[in-house]
This record gives sequence, structure tokens and C-alpha cells, in this order.
Amino acid sequence: MFANILGLLKESSTDNNIKEKISKMNLSELKSYVNNKINKFDVCEEGLIEVMRMLISMDSHEKMFIEADAMDSKKIKAFELVILIASSKKVTIVSSELIQEFMDIYKDVIAQVDKDNMQIYSSRLKNSLVHSITTIEKMTLMNKKINVLGN
Repeated sequence: MFANILGLLKESSTDNNIKEKISKMNLSELKSYVNNKINKFDVCEEGLIEVMRMLISMDSHEKMFIEADAMDSKKIKAFELVILIASSKKVTIVSSELIQEFMDIYKDVIAQVDKDNMQIYSSRLKNSLVHSITTIEKMTLMNKKINVLGN
């Protein structure tokens, strides 16, 4: 019933296919995916979760996706991508938790970008997290109403 909202996933070959496709994408392609602009590859809950996992994971050389010495444009693209995911209608509790983890991991990088470029990504990311939680609450309420009306 609430499996989609809670982000409870069943492991299947389509999930592996999504993971494989997303792992090969760069930031611009990920943004196109989240905006649902890639033909024959629709955005889904599992895909958003995989994108967030990719952003917070370390590679085999213990390097984060966004290093502190990375170009500002890469950092800003990653922040914008997280904001897009948070504003998606396909957001789940798991993806919201991953957004919060992203904000915790990269809090120093976010503060540095805000300071250097006179931006407000810290507050924008916090607002997007609140927006994603609100979306999840609305979806939960709607599902409860549908279940009451269906019974």
C-alpha cells in the first residue's frame, strides 16, 4: 500500500538496469533524467534513490562524488540536481533521507560555495528538503483517502 511512498523496493532485473544506466551518467545527463527528458527512460522512485546514492557514495579510491577542490560549476550542478530531486513528485522517504545525508556530508562544501559565490544553497537545500517531506505527507494523506473510499 505505502511501498512506493516508503521507498520499499523489490530487487529485480529492471532495478539493476536502472542502476547500470544511472551509474554511467554525468551530472548533465542526471539532470535530464530527473527532469524526465530522456526518451524511453522515465524517471521513477528507484532512479531518484540511485541518483542520490551516487551523489553520496565513495568510489574505489575513497573519493567522494564532489570533492572540496572540485570546480564550482560541478558543485553547483550537484546542488541543483538535489533540489530537483527534492521537488520531484516521485520523491520517497528514502530519497528524502538521502537528501538529508547529502546535506550532512557536504555541509562544509555547501558553506564554502555560498561564501565564495554569494549564493544561498544552504537555505535552498533545506527548503527543498522541507518541500519533499511535505510532498510525501500529501501523498500519504491522499493514499489514506483513496483506501477509505475504496473500502
